[in-house]
Amino acid sequence: MNVKDFYYDLPGELIAQDPLEDRSGSRLLVLNRQTGEPEHKYFSQILDYLTPQDCLVINNTRVIPARLFGEKEGTQAKIELLLLKRRENDIWETLVKPGKKAKPGTKILFGGGLLAGEILDVVEDGNRLIRFSYEGIFEEILDQLGQMPLPPYITHQLEDKERYQTVYAKYNGSAAAPTAGLHFTRELLDDIRARGISIAEVTLHVGLGTFRPVKVEQIQEHHMHSEYFELDETAANIINNTKRKGGRVFCVGTTSCRTLESAAAKMYAEATPDKASLQKASDREWVRPCSGWTDIFIYPGYQFQVLDALITNFHLPESTLVMLVSALAGRENILRAYEEAVKERYRFFSFGDAMLIL
Repeated sequence: MNVKDFYYDLPGELIAQDPLEDRSGSRLLVLNRQTGEPEHKYFSQILDYLTPQDCLVINNTRVIPARLFGEKEGTQAKIELLLLKRRENDIWETLVKPGKKAKPGTKILFGGGLLAGEILDVVEDGNRLIRFSYEGIFEEILDQLGQMPLPPYITHQLEDKERYQTVYAKYNGSAAAPTAGLHFTRELLDDIRARGISIAEVTLHVGLGTFRPVKVEQIQEHHMHSEYFELDETAANIINNTKRKGGRVFCVGTTSCRTLESAAAKMYAEATPDKASLQKASDREWVRPCSGWTDIFIYPGYQFQVLDALITNFHLPESTLVMLVSALAGRENILRAYEEAVKERYRFFSFGDAMLIL
């Protein structure tokens, strides 16, 4: 498959620059993947599609203020840093601009020396490993000096940092928000629980690999960057029990989807040679508690193991995320639905409207 097969034309004015005042007030395009027919709803109507037998899977990662602006020691040259993932203790993999000023041994000062970094090495894709030194608590210093790492297509200033966090964000570690979750309010989640619908929490710390442009012509040659995920026993039990009783697993966002599908792949990889036993047992498992790094790349032809329905936003043309939703609903269905969304003036990308694929 060619990257160009996943292109669609998007007018720039449809890229949402600001979040809505009411999180759940966004629009919702409901796509039936069997018929390809779209329905136009509002996000608060998501309740109409959930039953007490179903479960909702949410990603409780929290975005860190990962963008730092500093000066090269000695020259005062301006350097911008984006924290991608913590490798160990105070060593982070980062994206540095401009890269030519960031050779190993380079020292960078932030906040007048409140935080200092030394570049240790250049790794894959030109990313830099940096060791930070400071006095106090790193997270507190980062809160003081860092800015939220909004995507480059958002040019407006974000007045409230919490609007780039889900209301259920718990664990620091992401360089980007799991944006499908931005539509949920605490009240909506309370309504979901009150109807007897289970909610399973997983963690996947979002890196930039998911959003990295596909630079090869044939998508099968693209390699995803790895991201850290965790699926605990409580979440695994909720998901397995839902599937056993014939309920559906609704993943909130592509990150929750990738977590479950990675966990399923890990379980099957570690299973005994008689994998059929996993299918036959009355206490069948779809996932088991696990954690680790995943570089799973989901594109058309992929067979989903756990997910039954997906709540997601509208994604960039030719991106790996458009490929993922195409794997679920079919490329033609997705492109027609996106064309319909453009015609109906939906808002696109991180602060945009939502889509439910059933």
